[in-house]
Amino acid sequence: MDVTLYHNPKCATSRKALALLRERGVALNVIDYVKTPPSREQLVGLLAALGMGPRGLLRRKGTPYDVLGLGDPALSDAELIDAILAHPILMERPVIASPKGAVIGRPVERLLGVI
Repeated sequence: MDVTLYHNPKCATSRKALALLRERGVALNVIDYVKTPPSREQLVGLLAALGMGPRGLLRRKGTPYDVLGLGDPALSDAELIDAILAHPILMERPVIASPKGAVIGRPVERLLGVI
């Protein structure tokens, strides 16, 4: 199965998600998205799989969200995608993508629905 976990090893929830998937024996690609951010094409595809716009993937806590003014409703999806690409820490975590779909793993048990 082609399963990808967008993971931040500094995040306890993301580490818990990785442990849960490994306990279940899921073969997966683990991407530390802070060190290796998705390309624009990958991010747009991930958003489509998640069924949401970029605002739904934005993380506020511990990120430059407020400094960048990303709460401004006038910002376009393209501008928000640009911000995520420039500052990948803005991406909510963990995110899993598989042939069955994609979800944000909060709570981590949500990941089980797409494996």
